Amino acid sequence: MRWSRRRRRAAALVLSGLSGAACTERPRTYSTSAETPRLIYEDDFSGDQLSRRWRPSGPGASLQDGHLQVEGLKNHPLWLEVNLPTDVSIEFDAWTSRDEGDIKFELAGDGQSYATTANYKPTGYVFVFGGWNNSRSVLARLDEHDPERITRTDRRVVPDKRYRMAISRRGANIVWMVDGAVHLRMRDGDPLTGDGHEHFAFGGWDSAVNFDNLRIVRLSPISEESQ
Repeated sequence: MRWSRRRRRAAALVLSGLSGAACTERPRTYSTSAETPRLIYEDDFSGDQLSRRWRPSGPGASLQDGHLQVEGLKNHPLWLEVNLPTDVSIEFDAWTSRDEGDIKFELAGDGQSYATTANYKPTGYVFVFGGWNNSRSVLARLDEHDPERITRTDRRVVPDKRYRMAISRRGANIVWMVDGAVHLRMRDGDPLTGDGHEHFAFGGWDSAVNFDNLRIVRLSPISEESQ
């Protein structure tokens, strides 16, 4: 059957509309793939106490009104004991009522380290939004004071504003997004992987910071050529 020009144009518009709906129905921070990302862990912190999957390395973490709150951790992270793959997406809500900001978390750590001196030495990647009295954001490898850390100083944490954080890591590439926009990114020539680099943690120093709606999924790896 031979379609008229009008029918062909109408069909093209229908297909275009279906394609656009598919793109906007479920926005994701990881790239689309034939393999569906697999859920590893999620937590809405709605219970009376922390799940047994969490390992505090010191006092300061508690559940408050259906969310997690950390305060005065002094770099004693709250570690998630679930082993994570290299290629992973982690999303959660974060906010604070304090002017000093200091929303902090870690990826690819050993699941147990904490500060034993004033100078904490992480075992993974450290993310700080509004650190140093809300003056800068940092993405660092093994040391948040490293001169080669990735830094930006043009965005501050707004008190009581709820942010959606998203970290995606595929091979050597780490992308940190805030409210759907890239905040910082890093390409690590010597990625932290394997034993001793399999855990995620919520961290902090003194400020009271809230977290909620954590969701972690495994991503399919990508080839070296496409990185």
